[in-house]
Amino acid sequence: MNINQEQLSIFKTVMETGSFSAAARKLGKVPSAVSMSISNLEIDLNIQLFKRIGREPIPTQEAKYLYKKTENLLIEINQWKQYALALGTGLESSFNIVIASELIHTQWIKYIQILEKHFPTLEINIFSAPQEDAMKMLMQNEVQFALLFEREMLDHREAFVELFSESITPVSSLDHPLCTLQQITLEQLSQHRQIVVTSRDKTIKPELVFSKDYWRTDHYHLALTLIEQKLGWGFLPQAFLESLIQKEAKHLKVLNIIDFTPNLRYFIDLVWNKETSKGLAGQYLINYARQQRNK
Repeated sequence: MNINQEQLSIFKTVMETGSFSAAARKLGKVPSAVSMSISNLEIDLNIQLFKRIGREPIPTQEAKYLYKKTENLLIEINQWKQYALALGTGLESSFNIVIASELIHTQWIKYIQILEKHFPTLEINIFSAPQEDAMKMLMQNEVQFALLFEREMLDHREAFVELFSESITPVSSLDHPLCTLQQITLEQLSQHRQIVVTSRDKTIKPELVFSKDYWRTDHYHLALTLIEQKLGWGFLPQAFLESLIQKEAKHLKVLNIIDFTPNLRYFIDLVWNKETSKGLAGQYLINYARQQRNK
Protein backbone atom coordinates (compact mmCIF):
# COMPACT_ATOMS: atom_id res chain seq x y z
CA MET A 1 0.00 0.00 0.00
CA ASN A 2 1.52 3.30 -1.13
CA ILE A 3 -0.90 6.12 -0.37
CA ASN A 4 0.32 9.72 -0.64
CA GLN A 5 -0.91 13.10 0.51
CA GLU A 6 -2.09 14.10 -2.98
CA GLN A 7 -4.36 11.06 -3.22
CA LEU A 8 -5.89 11.85 0.17
CA SER A 9 -6.37 15.49 -0.82
CA ILE A 10 -8.12 14.50 -4.06
CA PHE A 11 -10.34 12.02 -2.21
CA LYS A 12 -11.29 14.67 0.34
CA THR A 13 -12.08 17.20 -2.39
CA VAL A 14 -14.28 14.74 -4.30
CA MET A 15 -16.21 14.00 -1.12
CA GLU A 16 -16.71 17.69 -0.48
CA THR A 17 -17.58 18.78 -4.02
CA GLY A 18 -19.66 15.74 -4.98
CA SER A 19 -18.08 15.04 -8.36
CA PHE A 20 -14.82 14.33 -10.13
CA SER A 21 -15.22 17.32 -12.43
CA ALA A 22 -15.93 19.77 -9.61
CA ALA A 23 -12.97 18.41 -7.65
CA ALA A 24 -10.78 18.79 -10.74
CA ARG A 25 -11.78 22.43 -11.15
CA LYS A 26 -11.09 23.17 -7.49
CA LEU A 27 -7.70 21.46 -7.60
CA GLY A 28 -6.70 22.79 -11.01
CA LYS A 29 -6.53 19.33 -12.57
CA VAL A 30 -8.23 17.60 -15.47
CA PRO A 31 -11.15 15.29 -14.54
CA SER A 32 -9.35 12.21 -15.90
CA ALA A 33 -6.46 12.79 -13.45
CA VAL A 34 -8.89 12.95 -10.53
CA SER A 35 -10.71 9.83 -11.70
CA MET A 36 -7.44 7.96 -12.14
CA SER A 37 -6.22 8.99 -8.67
CA ILE A 38 -9.44 7.71 -7.06
CA SER A 39 -9.21 4.43 -9.01
CA ASN A 40 -5.60 3.91 -7.89
CA LEU A 41 -6.59 4.69 -4.29
CA GLU A 42 -9.36 2.08 -4.48
CA ILE A 43 -6.87 -0.46 -5.79
CA ASP A 44 -4.35 0.33 -3.04
CA LEU A 45 -7.03 0.09 -0.35
CA ASN A 46 -8.90 -2.82 -1.97
CA ILE A 47 -12.08 -0.87 -1.21
CA GLN A 48 -14.70 0.63 -3.51
CA LEU A 49 -14.99 4.29 -2.53
CA PHE A 50 -17.54 5.50 -5.09
CA LYS A 51 -20.36 3.88 -7.04
CA ARG A 52 -20.16 5.18 -10.57
CA ILE A 53 -23.87 5.23 -11.37
CA GLY A 54 -25.23 8.11 -13.40
CA ARG A 55 -23.39 11.39 -13.86
CA GLU A 56 -21.99 11.82 -10.36
CA PRO A 57 -20.08 9.33 -8.19
CA ILE A 58 -21.91 8.15 -5.08
CA PRO A 59 -19.70 7.64 -1.99
CA THR A 60 -19.92 4.25 -0.37
CA GLN A 61 -20.29 3.76 3.37
CA GLU A 62 -16.57 2.94 3.51
CA ALA A 63 -15.76 6.28 1.84
CA LYS A 64 -17.84 8.12 4.43
CA TYR A 65 -15.97 6.42 7.26
CA LEU A 66 -12.58 7.19 5.70
CA TYR A 67 -13.51 10.80 4.99
CA LYS A 68 -13.85 11.51 8.72
CA LYS A 69 -10.27 10.30 9.24
CA THR A 70 -8.83 11.91 6.11
CA GLU A 71 -9.36 15.52 7.16
CA ASN A 72 -7.58 15.00 10.49
CA LEU A 73 -4.81 13.03 8.80
CA LEU A 74 -4.16 15.83 6.27
CA ILE A 75 -4.04 18.37 9.07
CA GLU A 76 -1.51 16.23 10.94
CA ILE A 77 0.61 15.81 7.80
CA ASN A 78 0.67 19.57 7.23
CA GLN A 79 1.52 20.19 10.87
CA TRP A 80 4.32 17.63 10.65
CA LYS A 81 5.73 19.39 7.57
CA GLN A 82 5.51 22.80 9.25
CA TYR A 83 7.18 21.43 12.36
CA ALA A 84 9.98 19.81 10.37
CA LEU A 85 10.49 23.02 8.39
CA ALA A 86 10.53 25.08 11.58
CA LEU A 87 13.11 22.78 13.16
CA GLY A 88 15.24 23.22 10.07
CA THR A 89 15.13 26.99 10.50
CA GLY A 90 16.09 26.87 14.18
CA LEU A 91 12.77 26.52 16.03
CA GLU A 92 13.05 24.91 19.45
CA SER A 93 11.72 21.36 19.80
CA SER A 94 9.93 22.66 22.90
CA PHE A 95 9.68 25.96 24.72
CA ASN A 96 9.78 25.94 28.52
CA ILE A 97 8.93 28.95 30.68
CA VAL A 98 8.41 29.25 34.43
CA ILE A 99 6.13 31.88 35.96
CA ALA A 100 6.93 32.95 39.50
CA SER A 101 3.94 31.85 41.58
CA GLU A 102 3.65 35.45 42.79
CA LEU A 103 2.76 36.43 39.21
CA ILE A 104 0.26 33.83 38.02
CA HIS A 105 -2.57 36.36 38.16
CA THR A 106 -0.77 38.98 36.08
CA GLN A 107 -0.93 39.53 32.31
CA TRP A 108 1.76 36.96 31.40
CA ILE A 109 -0.61 35.05 29.12
CA LYS A 110 -0.30 37.58 26.29
CA TYR A 111 3.34 36.59 25.79
CA ILE A 112 2.30 32.96 25.38
CA GLN A 113 -0.45 33.98 22.97
CA ILE A 114 1.99 35.86 20.74
CA LEU A 115 4.25 32.79 20.58
CA GLU A 116 1.33 30.52 19.70
CA LYS A 117 0.24 32.93 16.97
CA HIS A 118 3.64 33.03 15.26
CA PHE A 119 4.74 29.45 15.99
CA PRO A 120 1.56 27.31 16.00
CA THR A 121 3.50 24.03 15.94
CA LEU A 122 5.68 24.94 18.90
CA GLU A 123 5.24 22.80 22.03
CA ILE A 124 5.01 25.22 24.96
CA ASN A 125 5.41 24.01 28.56
CA ILE A 126 4.49 26.42 31.36
CA PHE A 127 5.50 25.90 34.99
CA SER A 128 5.00 27.80 38.23
CA ALA A 129 7.37 28.03 41.19
CA PRO A 130 8.31 30.49 43.94
CA GLN A 131 10.63 33.21 42.65
CA GLU A 132 13.86 31.74 44.04
CA ASP A 133 13.03 28.25 42.74
CA ALA A 134 12.04 29.68 39.34
CA MET A 135 15.42 31.38 39.10
CA LYS A 136 17.14 28.12 39.99
CA MET A 137 15.19 26.29 37.25
CA LEU A 138 16.35 28.90 34.75
CA MET A 139 20.01 28.71 35.66
CA GLN A 140 19.93 24.90 35.67
CA ASN A 141 18.53 25.05 32.09
CA GLU A 142 15.28 23.34 33.03
CA VAL A 143 13.50 26.24 31.33
CA GLN A 144 14.58 28.80 28.73
CA PHE A 145 12.77 31.77 30.25
CA ALA A 146 11.37 32.93 33.59
CA LEU A 147 8.91 35.65 34.53
CA LEU A 148 10.16 37.14 37.80
CA PHE A 149 9.90 40.13 40.11
CA GLU A 150 12.89 42.46 39.88
CA ARG A 151 15.79 41.09 41.94
CA GLU A 152 17.95 42.92 44.50
CA MET A 153 21.04 41.01 43.33
CA LEU A 154 21.52 40.02 39.69
CA ASP A 155 23.14 36.77 38.67
CA HIS A 156 26.02 37.45 36.27
CA ARG A 157 24.53 34.91 33.85
CA GLU A 158 21.11 36.53 33.55
CA ALA A 159 19.74 38.95 31.00
CA PHE A 160 16.28 40.48 31.17
CA VAL A 161 13.69 42.85 29.76
CA GLU A 162 11.20 44.73 31.93
CA LEU A 163 7.64 43.83 30.95
CA PHE A 164 5.27 45.56 33.36
CA SER A 165 4.91 46.35 37.06
CA GLU A 166 2.92 44.83 39.89
CA SER A 167 2.14 45.84 43.47
CA ILE A 168 2.20 43.71 46.59
CA THR A 169 0.00 44.68 49.51
CA PRO A 170 0.19 43.82 53.24
CA VAL A 171 -3.07 42.22 54.42
CA SER A 172 -4.51 40.34 57.35
CA SER A 173 -7.80 38.75 58.35
CA LEU A 174 -10.44 41.10 59.73
CA ASP A 175 -10.20 39.18 63.01
CA HIS A 176 -6.44 39.57 63.30
CA PRO A 177 -5.14 41.80 66.17
CA LEU A 178 -3.42 44.10 63.65
CA CYS A 179 -6.83 45.11 62.28
CA THR A 180 -7.64 46.91 65.53
CA LEU A 181 -4.85 49.40 64.83
CA GLN A 182 -5.60 52.42 62.64
CA GLN A 183 -1.90 52.89 61.93
CA ILE A 184 0.80 50.27 62.31
CA THR A 185 4.48 50.87 62.95
CA LEU A 186 7.19 48.50 61.78
CA GLU A 187 7.86 47.61 65.41
CA GLN A 188 4.21 46.61 65.92
CA LEU A 189 4.26 44.69 62.66
CA SER A 190 7.33 42.75 63.72
CA GLN A 191 5.51 41.40 66.79
CA HIS A 192 3.04 39.38 64.71
CA ARG A 193 3.71 36.25 62.67
CA GLN A 194 4.21 36.85 58.96
CA ILE A 195 3.20 34.39 56.21
CA VAL A 196 5.92 34.46 53.55
CA VAL A 197 5.68 32.99 50.06
CA THR A 198 9.19 31.83 49.25
CA SER A 199 11.41 29.02 48.01
CA ARG A 200 10.98 25.42 49.09
CA ASP A 201 14.70 25.49 49.87
CA LYS A 202 14.86 26.46 53.54
CA THR A 203 18.48 27.53 53.22
CA ILE A 204 17.33 30.50 51.11
CA LYS A 205 16.29 33.46 53.30
CA PRO A 206 12.96 34.95 52.16
CA GLU A 207 12.78 38.54 50.96
CA LEU A 208 10.50 41.18 52.52
CA VAL A 209 10.50 39.63 55.98
CA PHE A 210 9.41 42.18 58.60
CA SER A 211 8.39 39.93 61.49
CA LYS A 212 10.56 38.15 64.03
CA ASP A 213 8.37 35.06 63.60
CA TYR A 214 7.41 33.86 60.14
CA TRP A 215 6.02 30.80 58.40
CA ARG A 216 6.94 29.76 54.86
CA THR A 217 4.78 28.52 52.01
CA ASP A 218 5.42 28.18 48.29
CA HIS A 219 2.11 29.42 46.89
CA TYR A 220 -0.18 32.40 47.37
CA HIS A 221 -3.34 30.32 47.61
CA LEU A 222 -1.80 28.57 50.62
CA ALA A 223 -0.73 31.91 52.06
CA LEU A 224 -4.26 33.24 51.59
CA THR A 225 -5.74 30.35 53.56
CA LEU A 226 -3.30 30.86 56.43
CA ILE A 227 -3.96 34.61 56.51
CA GLU A 228 -7.74 34.13 56.42
CA GLN A 229 -7.47 31.76 59.39
CA LYS A 230 -5.72 34.46 61.48
CA LEU A 231 -2.45 32.52 61.52
CA GLY A 232 -0.48 35.53 60.37
CA TRP A 233 -0.37 38.56 58.08
CA GLY A 234 1.39 38.70 54.74
CA PHE A 235 2.00 40.39 51.42
CA LEU A 236 -0.27 39.41 48.54
CA PRO A 237 0.04 40.61 44.91
CA GLN A 238 -2.55 43.21 43.93
CA ALA A 239 -3.60 41.24 40.84
CA PHE A 240 -4.15 38.21 43.06
CA LEU A 241 -6.28 40.20 45.49
CA GLU A 242 -8.34 41.63 42.63
CA SER A 243 -8.94 38.14 41.27
CA LEU A 244 -10.51 36.91 44.50
CA ILE A 245 -14.26 36.52 44.53
CA GLN A 246 -16.15 38.99 46.69
CA LYS A 247 -16.83 36.62 49.56
CA GLU A 248 -13.11 35.95 49.94
CA ALA A 249 -12.00 39.54 49.58
CA LYS A 250 -14.27 40.80 52.34
CA HIS A 251 -12.43 38.65 54.90
CA LEU A 252 -9.23 40.61 54.32
CA LYS A 253 -8.07 44.10 55.24
CA VAL A 254 -5.21 46.11 53.78
CA LEU A 255 -2.90 47.10 56.64
CA ASN A 256 -2.05 50.77 57.05
CA ILE A 257 1.67 50.71 57.83
CA ILE A 258 2.85 54.24 58.46
CA ASP A 259 6.50 53.66 57.53
CA PHE A 260 5.90 52.69 53.89
CA THR A 261 3.22 52.86 51.21
CA PRO A 262 0.56 50.09 51.34
CA ASN A 263 1.34 49.12 47.74
CA LEU A 264 4.95 48.20 47.08
CA ARG A 265 5.42 48.35 43.30
CA TYR A 266 7.92 46.07 41.58
CA PHE A 267 8.89 45.64 37.96
CA ILE A 268 8.27 42.26 36.35
CA ASP A 269 11.06 40.93 34.14
CA LEU A 270 11.35 38.38 31.36
CA VAL A 271 14.63 36.68 32.33
CA TRP A 272 16.88 34.30 30.41
CA ASN A 273 20.35 32.80 30.78
CA LYS A 274 22.62 34.69 28.39
CA GLU A 275 25.13 31.83 28.39
CA THR A 276 22.71 29.51 26.55
CA SER A 277 21.73 29.91 22.89
CA LYS A 278 18.14 30.77 21.99
CA GLY A 279 16.06 29.25 19.22
CA LEU A 280 13.76 31.02 16.80
CA ALA A 281 10.87 31.39 19.27
CA GLY A 282 13.14 32.53 22.07
CA GLN A 283 14.73 35.24 19.94
CA TYR A 284 11.30 36.33 18.75
CA LEU A 285 10.01 36.63 22.34
CA ILE A 286 13.01 38.71 23.42
CA ASN A 287 12.63 41.06 20.44
CA TYR A 288 8.88 41.35 21.00
CA ALA A 289 9.37 42.18 24.69
CA ARG A 290 11.95 44.83 23.80
CA GLN A 291 9.64 46.38 21.20
CA GLN A 292 6.79 46.54 23.70
CA ARG A 293 9.14 48.08 26.27
CA ASN A 294 10.12 50.87 23.86
CA LYS A 295 6.57 51.84 22.91
